[in-house]
Amino acid sequence: MLKIAYHPIYIHPLPEGHRFPMLKYELIPQQLLHEGLIKKENIFSPDMLDEESILLTHEIGYWHRLRDLKLNQQEIRRIGFPLSKQLVEREIRIAKGTIDGCLFAKKYRIAFNVAGGTHHAGTNWGEGFCLLNDQAIAANYLLQHNLAQRILIIDLDVHQGNGTAQIFENEERVFTFSMHAEDNFPFRKEKSDLDIGLKVGISDDEYLELLNNTLPEIIQKHQPDFIFYLSGVDVLATDKLGKLALSREGCKERDRMVLSSCKQHQIPVQVSMGGGYSQHISDIVAAHCNTFRVAHDLYF
Repeated sequence: MLKIAYHPIYIHPLPEGHRFPMLKYELIPQQLLHEGLIKKENIFSPDMLDEESILLTHEIGYWHRLRDLKLNQQEIRRIGFPLSKQLVEREIRIAKGTIDGCLFAKKYRIAFNVAGGTHHAGTNWGEGFCLLNDQAIAANYLLQHNLAQRILIIDLDVHQGNGTAQIFENEERVFTFSMHAEDNFPFRKEKSDLDIGLKVGISDDEYLELLNNTLPEIIQKHQPDFIFYLSGVDVLATDKLGKLALSREGCKERDRMVLSSCKQHQIPVQVSMGGGYSQHISDIVAAHCNTFRVAHDLYF
């Protein structure tokens, strides 16, 4: 059974430019329901995550300042959102949704978080609209509870997963792979286990060839027993912030490459949706829904 974590999306106040992209979190499950790819029983709404699990990843001082809405103005500017209780609660639920998704993935082979992919949050900082790093929190949860021994994080969002790289820089059990636009945010990169910085304007063929030549080797060498996939669609040519030039079909083929590898090697995979900032919301939703469509074709 396909399981999808779904979260309330409306958080006020939001900067004007971010209300539009946030609509995707509501529209994606609506579209999938409309197409009959999922039913209501496929969707779950996560509870709040316990503090103990958060502290497996984030420093207690940062977490308490965030929890108590006591970040300083510099920290808030780095995040990019006005800090509010509702925003923090949503991030906590997103992280819980990713953990729950891991447990579903171990049972059903794959699970999704319709939000998540908050990969810019580091051990003691938030950045780029990310407060808590959902996939890092879930990876540490799996390790702590002996639910995985070797983890691979595949980050194909257009921006480097700098927070994820920093969190796991000394953790040999977690291999971090980020393939991103080099000349893009974050402008101070961290060091993943493998970074592929892409040139501006790269299109389908070159992108897919790079991924096809890289991913199988990573899986063979690291031998993961659990995979996280960050499937941002800000790689599209239509994206306002991305600087790459993938078509919608190229983005879908990217998803097929990743998920086919997971299925071929019988490795459970949790998928967080990541970024997408195209001018037209239909481009964002269609590309994200393609990730679900690929999963449906492969697994169900």
